Amino acid sequence: MQRNGQMKLGLYLHRAGYHEGAWRDPSVPENGAVDIDYYAYLARLAQCAAFHFVFLADSQGVIDDHAAIARVSRNDGFEPITLLSALSSRTQDIGLVATATTTYYQPYHLARMFASLDHLSRGRAAWNIVTSAMNSEAQNFGDKELPDHDSRYARAKEFVEVTKGLWDTWQDDAFTRDKQTGIYVDTTKLHLLNHQGKHFSVRGPLNTARPPQGYPVLVQAGASDAGIAFAAEVAEVVFTAEPSLENGKRYYEILKEKVRALGRENDQVSVMPGIVTIVGRTKQEASEKLKRLQSYTHIDVLIGAANLWLGSVVDLRSINLDSLVPENLPQTNSIQSRQKLLIDLAARQKLTWKQLIRLVSDSKGHFMVAGTPEEIANAMVDAFDQRAADGFNVIPATVPGGLKDFVELVVPELRRRGKFRSGYSGQTLRENLGLKRPLNRFIQQV
Repeated sequence: MQRNGQMKLGLYLHRAGYHEGAWRDPSVPENGAVDIDYYAYLARLAQCAAFHFVFLADSQGVIDDHAAIARVSRNDGFEPITLLSALSSRTQDIGLVATATTTYYQPYHLARMFASLDHLSRGRAAWNIVTSAMNSEAQNFGDKELPDHDSRYARAKEFVEVTKGLWDTWQDDAFTRDKQTGIYVDTTKLHLLNHQGKHFSVRGPLNTARPPQGYPVLVQAGASDAGIAFAAEVAEVVFTAEPSLENGKRYYEILKEKVRALGRENDQVSVMPGIVTIVGRTKQEASEKLKRLQSYTHIDVLIGAANLWLGSVVDLRSINLDSLVPENLPQTNSIQSRQKLLIDLAARQKLTWKQLIRLVSDSKGHFMVAGTPEEIANAMVDAFDQRAADGFNVIPATVPGGLKDFVELVVPELRRRGKFRSGYSGQTLRENLGLKRPLNRFIQQV
């Protein structure tokens, strides 16, 4: 599907909301992170507004530094595939994007899990492909620290190829289930994968039928050099963080060029940056909402979040927070692209450490707009029209209130301008995103 003048929207579903102080807001349920009814309510809100998907992030462990753990709200949530499997029976149309790491799973595990989610949801599953980024994750799987950055991406590349191969080991019509003949499956439509690679040895076949979508939609968030190359090769949706319109346009152009160079079609990869939203009926109301969230955020939480996203390369508790952020820091083995984005942003705006750690708490480096519905719509349409985005992952600062504000006030403004749809156009997530169904590699194509 060519770009038809309408953007795609996903909902980044983050328990209490994206702001570090969100869980303390009186409008946010205390136990929302472990309440399936709460998640179902949020997913249905997004579905009623015709969002393309809900997106769940994840990590394989507690990732906060010890001083911050007592004051953050992210360590009692559900595992994403389990949660989305439950939500598949309580929604009908909206896509379901689960994050899963290629560093500490095996391809066979994830191939089964995502195939099952795709069947349960009747073709609405998507996999956000990540490599683990924290040593605290490594220490839950017998390692002291993560493999190096490029090695993680090399493993990820092979991992995805094996997983797609496993989804292909049964042809779409292999399971005949013919009671008259007694033949349950046509074994001529069964294929062994027999993969032998550097990282994996996998015979196959998968013991789950091929997913309704062929493959669940493949999502990726790479912005380092290795990440961009990986995204260009495998991703169908790319989730980016970029607060600068000019840098966003540059990223969009670079990624699309790499996509075309690999022989892929331009419109089969959608760039969807995150946008953190705080909606007010006036600019002052939005500003007051942000200030209230900031007042809820303890200094330990501010420093802990900054340590996380900067890669824990500076001891922020021992430096003068009123000093300017240096233009260079030691490169992290964690999320290199986000570290670079934040350092570059601090250099452009001449931020002090105190200002930078506040910015990280507010937005984690994503594009953030605290304003009226018209101002938020203006920013989104501008980025879309200037080809810095094919759509957005909407990241409300609080939920449910921030999501309700976006749905009730911003979505109608986008529709008034002809920039967002009013309903679903297909049965599967692929159809709604305008993506082709992948062919089975084992079938002779004419």
